[in-house]
Amino acid sequence: MLNLFRDRRLSIVWTVVRIWLGWQWLQAGLHKLADPKWMETGVALKGYWTRAVGTPDLIHYGWYKAFLTSLLNSGSYTWFAKLVTIGELLTGIALILGALTVFALAVGAFMNLNYMLAGTTSTNPVLYTLAIILLLAGTAAYYYGVDRFLFNYLRRDKNGVLDNAVPAHK
Repeated sequence: MLNLFRDRRLSIVWTVVRIWLGWQWLQAGLHKLADPKWMETGVALKGYWTRAVGTPDLIHYGWYKAFLTSLLNSGSYTWFAKLVTIGELLTGIALILGALTVFALAVGAFMNLNYMLAGTTSTNPVLYTLAIILLLAGTAAYYYGVDRFLFNYLRRDKNGVLDNAVPAHK
């Protein structure tokens, strides 16, 4: 029976989805990397947070609004903007290459969740959902990627014999 998520025959589908998702993150990060309002002053993030906490009913969780308010009041946007930019870039690169895929998907989903908690929808629900689907796909999501080779290398015993390869799904 075909397992919709973990079947290796669908690895090419999940690879295309993974690369597309990585490209979305890479583009977002590159845009910010070239913008001094993100990389030098952080005022772009300050504006985003200010609008989020200042717009009534945009943030539906008081704890999250308090969290963003505390980041604003402490001036954390100056370093946090760089963290967001680098996080988006590294997530994009990792997903495109299929390197540290599970970690990159978790980081990407976490970033999307935070953007949604701050009241931004845009493409975030789609990107979040695709990250969760790819996490469910397991090894099929990175069968065509660096992780397959990396994990097989790490599974070799001291004599170089493959101990337990990434399973080829039925």
